[in-house]
Amino acid sequence: MGILDSFEKGLERVVNGAFAKAFKSGLQPLEVTAALRRELDTKAAVVARDRILVPNRFVVRLAKGDFERMVNLGPALIDEFTQLVQQHATAQRYSFAGGISIELQHDPAITEGTVRIDSHNVKGAIAWNPVLDIGGKRYPLKKARTVIGRGSEADITVDDTGTSRKHVEILWDGTRGQVNDLGSTNGSKLNGQPLTKAPLPPDSVIEIGRTRIVFRVLAQAADVDQFADLR
Repeated sequence: MGILDSFEKGLERVVNGAFAKAFKSGLQPLEVTAALRRELDTKAAVVARDRILVPNRFVVRLAKGDFERMVNLGPALIDEFTQLVQQHATAQRYSFAGGISIELQHDPAITEGTVRIDSHNVKGAIAWNPVLDIGGKRYPLKKARTVIGRGSEADITVDDTGTSRKHVEILWDGTRGQVNDLGSTNGSKLNGQPLTKAPLPPDSVIEIGRTRIVFRVLAQAADVDQFADLR
C-alpha cells in the first residue's frame, strides 16, 4: 500500500470509525477532508527548489445542519482533519508557514451537503500537541509523564487482563517523546519490536497485551478557536 493509499484509508476511518453514527445523512467528514486536500493542492506554491508552500489556516464553511452535526463531535473531529491534512502535506512534500488551524463556521449562503474552504498562509507559533489513540478514543497528553495500565492508579486505564497495573509510561518534553516499559509481566512492543526504553517518533505503535496504542503529534496553531459561527 502506497502513501496516498494509506491516506485514503485514513479518510475512510474518519467516516467509518467513531463518527459514523452521527453522519447517516448530510455532508460526510470524508467530503470535508477531500475538500481540504484539494485546497492544499490548488494553493500549493513553489517558493524554492525544495520548498512548496501551502496554506496552514482553513475556514470550513458549512450549512447549519452540517455545521451542528460536526461541532457536536467536538475537538476529536478537528484533530482527525488536522492529522490527515498533515499526512497529505508530508506525502506531497508541502511546507507550512506555521501550525495548522482548521475552523468550522456556519455560513447561511451554503446549501446542505456542500462545503466551501477558505485558506490562508499565516506565520505563527506551532503548538506540538501529542495524543494517544487507544481503542477508538483519543487521549491528549497533558502531562510530562503519562502512565498506561489496567490499574486505577494509571493515568490512562485499559481494560486488558494482559497488561500490568502500571505497564508503560509515555514521556513528553514539549518536542520529543519517549516510552518506557515499567517492568510489566508480559512485556511491551514498539513498532513490532520488544521494548524496554526507546524514543517515540510520531505515528509509532505501542503494543501492551491485546491493546494497540498509536502515538501522534499534531502541529497545530497555538491561538485559534476551532469552532465559530457566522452571524
